[in-house]
Amino acid sequence: MNKEKILEQCNAHSKNTLMETLDITYVDVGDDFLVAKMPVTPKVHQPDGVLHGGAMVALAESVGSAACFVFLDTKNFMIRGLEISANHVRSLRSGDVFATAQFIHKGRTTQVWDIKLKDVEGRLISAVKLTTIALPKAK
Repeated sequence: MNKEKILEQCNAHSKNTLMETLDITYVDVGDDFLVAKMPVTPKVHQPDGVLHGGAMVALAESVGSAACFVFLDTKNFMIRGLEISANHVRSLRSGDVFATAQFIHKGRTTQVWDIKLKDVEGRLISAVKLTTIALPKAK
């Protein structure tokens, strides 16, 4: 696995997308995980000045979807999200939030991802579960 090449490809696919709008970047990858980072600025705040839950879910789905492209056969299959659920357990006003996606289940058709969002000190901000499906591409 060429870590730098994978991260470069993930970040290149973010051009002109929601990921670019939210300043999401992919910062680490391993044999079974992908990590993305999003700065917590007023751009992703809710009106009372804390990180918006929707921005957290967008970060989680972004890293989970990108992990599909890293760890699944996207040459022959298109991957789509089926369901996402998030439990926000701590608020955050500034700094960076990091999302790490790892498989809970890696099936041929469906996949379940565990995505943990943490602050720079490693404190849990949100626990997310994402379910994806692999659909054969039309020939």
